[in-house]
Formats: sequence, C-alpha cells, structure tokens
Amino acid sequence: MSDQPQSEAPVHLSPDAAPSIEAGPSRRLTSVEARIDAAAHRVLDLLPQRGLAGALIEFTVFGLKQAWACLFGALLLALIVASHHFWSENAILARYDFLFLAALAVQLGMLAARLETLSEAKVILIFHVVGTVMEVFKTAAGSWVYPEESIFRIGAVPLFSGFMYAAVGSYIARISRIFDMRYTHYPPLWTTVLLSAAIYINFFSHHFTVDVRYGLFAATAVIYLRTTVHYRVFRFHHRMPLLLGFLLVALFIWFAENIATWSRAWIYPSQSHGWAPVSIGKLGAWYLLMIISFVLVTLVHRPRKPAEAPLAMRLEPEAEAPASAA
Repeated sequence: MSDQPQSEAPVHLSPDAAPSIEAGPSRRLTSVEARIDAAAHRVLDLLPQRGLAGALIEFTVFGLKQAWACLFGALLLALIVASHHFWSENAILARYDFLFLAALAVQLGMLAARLETLSEAKVILIFHVVGTVMEVFKTAAGSWVYPEESIFRIGAVPLFSGFMYAAVGSYIARISRIFDMRYTHYPPLWTTVLLSAAIYINFFSHHFTVDVRYGLFAATAVIYLRTTVHYRVFRFHHRMPLLLGFLLVALFIWFAENIATWSRAWIYPSQSHGWAPVSIGKLGAWYLLMIISFVLVTLVHRPRKPAEAPLAMRLEPEAEAPASAA
C-alpha cells in the first residue's frame, strides 16, 4: 500500500480466495471475524464497485464495521439505559451490581466467542484499572457522584464504572485491526508514552496545583501533527489526520456520556437537581483520556507503516488449526 491509498486498485479477497494464516503479527481478524468477513465478501463482491452505488456500499460497510468495533460499548450503554427504565428499586440485586455482573459476563463472552484477543483483553484490563483508580480519586474530590447504592464497589465507586473505560479501550483495540490501520509519520513510541503519563498525572495534580491541560493539548498537536492514519474499509483505502480521528472519537464518547448521565449511571454536580447536557468542556477531558487508551492499545498493536505488511486477512492462530498444519 502506498502513501496515497485512495488511488490504489481495490484490495480485497475474492469470493473463492482462502484467507491466509499468519501467526506473527498481532493485528489480525479473529476466527469469528474472519468467517463474517468471508461471508460478507461473497455478497458484497457481487455489488457495483464504482459510482454512487459503490460509494454507498463503502459507506455502509464503514458504518457496519464501526458498529462492530463498538460492540462492547454499545451493549454496556444499552444495559445502562434499559436498567434505568426497567429496574425496580425493590429488586434484590442493586442496579449498579447488575451492571457490573452483566458487563463482566459480556466481556468474558466476547473472549469466549473470540471477538477479542487475549492480548487486547490484557490492555483493556489495564485501562479498566487505570480508570477505576481515577474514579476513586475523582468521586472523593466531588467531580461527579454515583447516586445509587451497590455492593460491588470501591469507596464511592461501583465496579461497573471501570467497564466504561474498558469500553473505550475495546473500541480502539478492535477498530485498529478491523480497519487494518497503518500510520505514516508516527511519533516515537516513548514520546507517546510520556505524553499519556503526563495526561494521567494531570487528571490528579490539577486539583492541587496548576492545570496544564492546555499545554497537554499543545503537546498532543506537536507530537501527532504530521501523523496520518490509513485504513481499509472494503474495496478501497482511505486516510485522515490522526488528530482529527482523536477528536471524532472523543465527540462520540461525549455523546455517549450524555446518554449515560441521562440514565443516571453517574451525575455531575450540575445535574443534581435534574438532567442537563454534559458541559462541552468535558469533550477536552475525553480527548485526553482517549489518547491514554490509544497509547495503551499501541503497546499491543504496534503502529505499522502502510507498506510494512500485506493487507491480507489474518486468522487468530489459536482459534484455528496450528500454523504448521496450514
């Protein structure tokens, strides 16, 4: 793949092509996703490639892949909304405890069904812990509250809250391989790790000293200014500035947060007397927090250049026959 993927010929598997099995790279389709991809190609390969119809097909596949990448977060948000409407105050199990057990079951189910890889789950777990630690501190500082009771909690923080951070990590990990993302002018890994560490520290330190978030925004712009993400949707490759991608994901999370606070999963002080839209200022916080998640994911899915490896569909080796038998 060249640095200008839009001008490339379509790159995809034909209906009769067999997927290649590679055990090396960490970014791959799981066995379940590979089967779904092959079945989709058998249908989509018969549809028009050019013109308005071709563009609509590409856009539809983009939306479907985004929805698939959001699977864990979408299920968690659906559980939050549904429990808000239908959970009885007299139920034996508290709503927050139900959300914790349900989120845990969904996460384990995704692993069992090979919808996430074990390496991704480890990074998601790390972000789960990172988010929960921040939750404990922030609720103690009065930044937001969880208004309902629960048994599974640490301090004032119900344990389901960590899964909301895990949902962000899950989305970024899944979208990285589902869209087979590659990068040009990606900064040295150590600079991104230092940036994410500084962001995380500032979430705590700004309560006691100067808030340097604007300096962190500037540092983010400097580090990622030249970085472009290249991704494959269906037949064609596309690209966009990575900073724009960060902003779009943060905006999506901000919308989801509005739905979650409307469902009283948690509330901000400004919402204590009735729901109100979350301040647009929170968009910046999610932008920075999302970068932490992205950097954690890059520790598993190391950023690769467009020409670094062929864009072949890869199977999860542990889900299929051993590579030596392929």
